[in-house]
Amino acid sequence: MSQRKPEWLKINLVSGKELANFRELKQTMRSQTLHTVCEEAKCPNIHECWANRTATFMILGDICTRACRFCAVKTGLPTELDLAEPERVAEASEQMGLKHVVVTSVARDDLADGGAAVFAETIRAIRRRLPLATVEVLIPDFMGNWDALKVVMDARPDVLNHNIEAVRRMSDRVRARAKYDRTLELLKKAKEFQPDIPTKSSLMIGIGETFEEIIETMDDLRSVDVNIMTIGQYLQPTKKHLSVEKYYHPDEFVRLKEEGMRRGFSHVEAGPLVRSSYHAHEQANAAKATIAQAQ
Repeated sequence: MSQRKPEWLKINLVSGKELANFRELKQTMRSQTLHTVCEEAKCPNIHECWANRTATFMILGDICTRACRFCAVKTGLPTELDLAEPERVAEASEQMGLKHVVVTSVARDDLADGGAAVFAETIRAIRRRLPLATVEVLIPDFMGNWDALKVVMDARPDVLNHNIEAVRRMSDRVRARAKYDRTLELLKKAKEFQPDIPTKSSLMIGIGETFEEIIETMDDLRSVDVNIMTIGQYLQPTKKHLSVEKYYHPDEFVRLKEEGMRRGFSHVEAGPLVRSSYHAHEQANAAKATIAQAQ
């Protein structure tokens, strides 16, 4: 039996100048033949973020080789690899005047490097056009190919993001092919390759986990020196996906943020509509300030 969404999950649409910004950004994406995870994953914050001229580019096509039970992105066998995509992402970022660019992708298990080379080239292309912008990448696990991870880390993104998604007990049920411990190992390896680059991970809640399991996940992420954590409410994108077991109250998210900061994260973004890239620029700045104070 599905639960009724509570009042605090109401999504506000935009109007006026914000609506004009939303439409302009959408036109930019279409003119460059680009995809965004905002659209493909049916993100609830798309109107707010696009109105503020921020978006998360999704590279390597729009068809994912995995079929995770929480995700609305199309699944199947990708048909092509667009090597001109990095330059188009950079051009669109320049047109939009972005100060912080977030780049993610579908999982491409059909590629030997999982798309790592395209991620690296996208980072370099953005830097050529926007040398003052910061670049955050949200990467798949590359099936544990640490040489592929090193290719991305050698391109020196400003933030390396890889999502743990669910607590350990729920992980295999929720994610396809991805493994809880592999995620932790990737985040650990990223720090070994580039110790000064902040790492980040996201957890969605409301699928049957306990409060204690959320805290255990925080501890696991801190054990591999993750700097930034985001925690958001899972929302069922279609009836075919996982159902929502619980809607967490905003006060519970406040408590989770406090628990996370107490454990040493540089920044914790927690709230019902929080997603991995929500307020990404602010997250990165807050984390850098905290890290600088600790040095």
